Amino acid sequence: MTAQFGSRLDGADLRTTLRGDPITRERYWSREFMQREWDRLWTRIWHIGGMMRDLEETGDYVMHTLGRESIIMVRQEDGSVKAFYNACLHRGNRLVQAEVGGAPTLTCSYHGWRWAPDGTLLSAQDPEDFAGGNPCGKLKLVEIPCAVWGGFVWFNMDPNCVSLQDYLGPVADLLAPYGMEDMVRVMYLTAEVDCNWKIIRDNFNESYHLPTLHPELATFINDDYTDTVFELLPNGHARMLMKGMEPSARSPDADKILPPLDDMMRQWDLDPKDFEGRTKEIRRAVQLQKRKLGPARGYRHYEKLSDDQLTDYHHYTLFPNLTFTMSADGYQVLRTEPHPTDPEKCIFDHWFLMHPVEGVTEVDVPIGRVPFVQAERVRFKHGDATLGFVADQDLSVAETQQQGLHSRGYTGGVLTGQEGRIQRFHELLDDWLEGRVTL
Repeated sequence: MTAQFGSRLDGADLRTTLRGDPITRERYWSREFMQREWDRLWTRIWHIGGMMRDLEETGDYVMHTLGRESIIMVRQEDGSVKAFYNACLHRGNRLVQAEVGGAPTLTCSYHGWRWAPDGTLLSAQDPEDFAGGNPCGKLKLVEIPCAVWGGFVWFNMDPNCVSLQDYLGPVADLLAPYGMEDMVRVMYLTAEVDCNWKIIRDNFNESYHLPTLHPELATFINDDYTDTVFELLPNGHARMLMKGMEPSARSPDADKILPPLDDMMRQWDLDPKDFEGRTKEIRRAVQLQKRKLGPARGYRHYEKLSDDQLTDYHHYTLFPNLTFTMSADGYQVLRTEPHPTDPEKCIFDHWFLMHPVEGVTEVDVPIGRVPFVQAERVRFKHGDATLGFVADQDLSVAETQQQGLHSRGYTGGVLTGQEGRIQRFHELLDDWLEGRVTL
């Protein structure tokens, strides 16, 4: 399955790269399939474990739980980060419970064993009472691959995995202009959702649903698939480039300036009345105004962005479970992870990260206006709080789709050409589960 990087892929192009594997319904609810995913995918792929901003001093750590596994990532004296399984080698007690913390040593709450930031056992109660002699200085926590990129700390449970840079491939260079490592996470939401993780992945691998689920976006995002660029990238990653500051070409109001596009224009000193009947010219006008006014207003990061990046939405899907939706002023992270025990549930993360701008103390994010500070994590059950109106719309059908996939009337899906990324995702998942992946 190959595709020319950098070329546009329309429905016909996508179909020529795909095998046509059936997207079987049981993959969304089978416990056997869930276990195969854990054994052959989740334990072999790179994951975001936390933010580098939380690791300021030696001994600072972040902890991430994935399924039933827990990983600690600890800052070292030289500024690097090491990752370990969150389990004391004595009798398996978890060493840390907090997601973010720091101390000179990792101390087990059960028998007081103390571990250095590099994983070496420093002290144990009654060290002379071990058949093999004093274990201190000899035992080390089980270490796994760890790397830093994009302001995130990443881990992989496969000791023989490829490097993070090799896994990201061209994605790292494509995202470099945004300066992700300089941004602050100002929204940090996690919800348990009653659907399999792949249902949400399928949703983020297509834009076919936008006119139905997100009709209000058509006033300022051109979601016409014939004017959208789809690209397949190495290692199962993909991106979609969708024009912003431009009404949807398939909307009956494509020639009208409707909210919130009018306010977006005024933000950059453009009068909507000057563009009546000329909506196609707004996007370029905003790009020019951002170039002209941005630096003086504190948006110095605009200097590294292309004109398209100043207005458009570049939507990256990283195989298997991560999405970055990039815009000039910030980006969303949308991540789905498996539930520890139930294939018909998943853990959904929705974050928003932004550049610091001098004088800006409050910012607009998907859930409304919030202080510009590093956000604390908020956990809830889907439906008990908002994930942002667009994400809420996406998840409004996730649970009913989960129910429908149990029906004998569903026999595998009938996809449009523009949904080819869904087909590609499931074929690559099949490759991982069948041992055909060479990473």
